[in-house]
Order: sequence, then C-alpha cells, then structure tokens
Amino acid sequence: MDQAYSSKVMEHFANPRNVGEIPDADGIGKVGNAICGDIMNMYIKVENNIITDVKFKTFGCGAAIATSSMSTEMIMGKTIEEALELTNDAVAEALGGLPRVKMHCSVLAEQAVRSAIDDYLKKTTGKGIEMKRDEELHHCVIEN
Repeated sequence: MDQAYSSKVMEHFANPRNVGEIPDADGIGKVGNAICGDIMNMYIKVENNIITDVKFKTFGCGAAIATSSMSTEMIMGKTIEEALELTNDAVAEALGGLPRVKMHCSVLAEQAVRSAIDDYLKKTTGKGIEMKRDEELHHCVIEN
C-alpha cells in the first residue's frame, strides 16, 4: 500500500480486528462493489438491542480491509439505533482519512453494517430498513 494511507489505515490493514464469521449470527450483511471487486460480509450478534459481537470477512484491497475492521470496532457495544447512525465519512475519519479513490471502501463498510442490521430486523420484526444506494460508486447489495 502506498504512503497516501494514514498510519491508522495501515494498522487496521496489517492487524485487522474482528475477522471471521459468526456461525449463529443474528444478522448477516453482504455487499460488493462491481467496479473494483471488493466484497464484504458482516456478521452481528444482538442481545437486548445491543450489538454484542461483530465479525467480518472481506475480499478486497487494503482500504477495504481497514474500513471493515474499523467499522466493526465502531459498532461493537452500540444499540441498533446507534449503529445505524454510522456513516462512511465517520469510518474514513476514524482511520485518519482515505484517498478519494478509496472512499468507496468506507461506503461499503457502512452498507455492510446497514445490511447486517437490515437482515437482523427482518428476522426479528419482519420489517427491514431502507438501504442507501450510491449509484455514482456503483455500489450494490448482494442478495442472500
């Protein structure tokens, strides 16, 4: 990876947090970017409306791995409502910024979180959330 990345991005790329799957996850989010080929899978466990565990598996560039890692740290221990407030800008800022050409990775991280929460809510309440779309970045949600 190039020097345009912050030390925080490099740290989360080299030592990502919360990598893996949760076999009995309460919610699973799957998102991808058709242009660059990045794919993120996010798994959440929820107890009493609190995200008690979160894991991810990402196939993609270093920025995709770093944003996945950071987003898991940002939602762990949060309520569903608090986690839904996570934005791609907040993820990028927490990492000390991302090059413009890599901002789509932070969009994917936000969408992976939202997709996992959407799956959880559909399973528990029968009603999901409105998923954001960013057509400019050719972002898509992968159907389960």
